[in-house]
Amino acid sequence: MSSKQLKYDIAYLRMAREWGKLSHCERKQVGAIIVKDKMIISDGYNGTPTGFENVCEDDNGITKWYVLHAEANAILKVASSTQSCHGATLYITLSPCKDCSKLVHQAGIKRVVYTNSYKDLAGVEFLAKAGVEIVHLEDIDL
Repeated sequence: MSSKQLKYDIAYLRMAREWGKLSHCERKQVGAIIVKDKMIISDGYNGTPTGFENVCEDDNGITKWYVLHAEANAILKVASSTQSCHGATLYITLSPCKDCSKLVHQAGIKRVVYTNSYKDLAGVEFLAKAGVEIVHLEDIDL
């Protein structure tokens, strides 16, 4: 990876981190940015669906089943636009879970750059097997 690409990757990850701060979730705030042809085409953060109260956890601190992950929100936002994710890069602060990795692959995203690892790396392994380039940038100053 070139130093110029690394600079862009870090900058987009910083933006994803800032976007994640908009989440109302208490356990984890995750942000995602989708970039295609050097332009941001979508963004998202984890949270409840439109029309639901912005409370992500139940009284026991367990995440509610209907909370959408950041990358799912970003992909769904593209789906309601005239853009396409085909060939895009997903920048995300937490690696995709198994369910979201299927969405990432089906959306045509070809590269995923992330900082923190989800508790289960099956999603990342699936994406790598599907030919998606995976870049894990840990221990960087965001």
